[in-house]
Amino acid sequence: MHLAQVNVAHPRFPLDDPRMGDFVDNLDRVNAVAERSAGFVWRLVGEGDDATDLRFDDDPDAVINMSVWESAEHLEHFVWNTVHKRIYHRKAEWFRTTGKPYFVMWPVPVGHRPDLAEARGRLDHFEKHGSSDQAFGWEGLPHLKRWMEERCA
Repeated sequence: MHLAQVNVAHPRFPLDDPRMGDFVDNLDRVNAVAERSAGFVWRLVGEGDDATDLRFDDDPDAVINMSVWESAEHLEHFVWNTVHKRIYHRKAEWFRTTGKPYFVMWPVPVGHRPDLAEARGRLDHFEKHGSSDQAFGWEGLPHLKRWMEERCA
């Protein structure tokens, strides 16, 4: 099995607003680092080389990032040991909170590429039922501790 993840963000401003510049200007760099990272398998892309134009039908303001990794350890390394960490720690500048889960992971068969409907279903399942074999956050991977050190929820 591999590990899929979806991260949903709600921008404070339109993506072409200068206040979003540092985020938008770093997307290509962060995506390139992800693709070169050990354990990277796939990421969702839309019209450009990112997924910023893709939306959930019921959440038109959301910006979606979805990827597949060989293991949670590989994803954890990318999140906390690359340039991604610096961008993540600035998320409050660019994105508002909604009070709902915005990140979820789930196992997928090797070769499977999840679509937006599957991601929405996993996120909804996580919101309704909490951590399970079907959908979980970092807390569902107790052998990984870095997310706690970074105060990631």
